[in-house]
Amino acid sequence: MIRRWSIPLTTAGLVLGSLMALAGTASAAPAHPAASQAAPGASVPGFQPGGLMARPAGASASAAAQGRGARTTAESTNWSGYAATGGNGAFSSVTASWKEPTATCSGGSAKYASFWVGLDGFASSSVEQTGTDSDCSGRTPQYYGWYEMYPAYPVNFTNPVSPGDSFTASVTFSGTETYTLVLKDVTKGWTQTITKNQSGLARSSAEVITEAPSSQSGVLPLANFGTVSYSASTANGTSLASQNPTEIIMIDSSNRDKDSTSAIGSGGAFSNTWIRAT
Repeated sequence: MIRRWSIPLTTAGLVLGSLMALAGTASAAPAHPAASQAAPGASVPGFQPGGLMARPAGASASAAAQGRGARTTAESTNWSGYAATGGNGAFSSVTASWKEPTATCSGGSAKYASFWVGLDGFASSSVEQTGTDSDCSGRTPQYYGWYEMYPAYPVNFTNPVSPGDSFTASVTFSGTETYTLVLKDVTKGWTQTITKNQSGLARSSAEVITEAPSSQSGVLPLANFGTVSYSASTANGTSLASQNPTEIIMIDSSNRDKDSTSAIGSGGAFSNTWIRAT
């Protein structure tokens, strides 16, 4: 997205000073940093690989039984996976591992799929997330890592990502105002560690999620990622499965499942399998 500023044309020094000040304070619709312009979402106004859980019209923030066996479930138009939920301050860490799935790209339109761990967003207005994307720029698959502290803008990493890479990710709250987000590509040997200070966040949920990213216009088409398998999913240092997590079902506007979510194993392992883009 192009940013336009009105700068008084006085001396060269004043112009330079104005530009430097604006560079530190300007705010525009979310977009990927210049270093990550290869990502297909870079040209989409308000593109967010992560973000808040979006519910179908009329759905409440509380999970409800949906007739899918004994599991507690909730429907979403952009999330699938599992979330442990509780009161404010209930969660201080979340971790998981996965292999970057291959995006199968067909047709000429862009499609997107995100895989991440995070705190908040299930029933709160903030999220602290880090993960990866398998996107389609037309028929060309593209892969990258990122982090997001919503409502702040998402930030892409420039480290190379390939399908089949093994990832581990975590988000940890230190007990003051400090959040540490770690994304590690075990296959390629790089690690990104981001430390952010932010107060007033709910920490009322911990999630491991497959997401259809969103833009200013709403939820975007879900890229065909095949199957993504998560393992070693934990919240507060214990298996996500042991915390009666809510299974989140991603649906389209016709209430059709956009992907499937498997049962979660005792060690926190589960998988999502793509069904349709929209």
